Amino acid sequence: MSEILMNRMDWTNYEQRVRGDGAVVFLPCGATEQHGPHLPLGTDHILAHEVAAGVARRVGGIVAPALSYGYKSQVKCGGGQHFCGTTSLDAATLIGNVRDTIREFARHGARAVVLCNGHYENTWFLIEGIELAMRELGPSPSLRVMRLEYWDFMTGSTLGKVFPEGFPGFALEHAAVLETSMMLHYHPDLVRLDRIPGDGPAHFPEYETFPPYTHLVPPSGVLSSARAATREKGDWLVEEVTDRISAAVRKEFG
Repeated sequence: MSEILMNRMDWTNYEQRVRGDGAVVFLPCGATEQHGPHLPLGTDHILAHEVAAGVARRVGGIVAPALSYGYKSQVKCGGGQHFCGTTSLDAATLIGNVRDTIREFARHGARAVVLCNGHYENTWFLIEGIELAMRELGPSPSLRVMRLEYWDFMTGSTLGKVFPEGFPGFALEHAAVLETSMMLHYHPDLVRLDRIPGDGPAHFPEYETFPPYTHLVPPSGVLSSARAATREKGDWLVEEVTDRISAAVRKEFG
């Protein structure tokens, strides 16, 4: 199988793949953020990378190095900025990183780029970075961009299997069943099952305050219990996400 990782290619091979073969370039976007005592700080960019790599293998794409720092962790979906190890960017910095990276891919001759996001808080700033890059490239750019959150490709039927007692929602799934199960699929060596806390689910008001009410976040940083996570559930989720994202990429880019 051809190499899929951009940072393992020499520039001539990369040029041939991008300009000659028209390979789709995948840009994983994540964060460096606490994920409880049982998952690594890099969970968001690790999962974004692995999902992108699985799809790239299916469609003959290339995976660029991940954007590993994301927008600031929010209390209601990531636990907040008060945890040691969480290392975040201001919005303008993330927007600029995305804009500049897409502009560089266009300069390389890429015709299709897919941003695969693994950090809930990134979404609107990725969009802004894409829009600024496309504005710089002019009214008829040769480059097209797709942006996605991998969890949007999880269907209700699969979520029903994973959560037979009811799905708590994606925001409360920080460091919980979904991410832990997928990490058990991709990197079981990085998961400490013996350290999964019993915290959660967290309860937040319908509004937000500044400074945030960090006391509402469980001390572990986990917003909903991960004790129901299994490798089998990770297998189901990864298979569905990879299948459905691959189909979307083929639909958009041929």
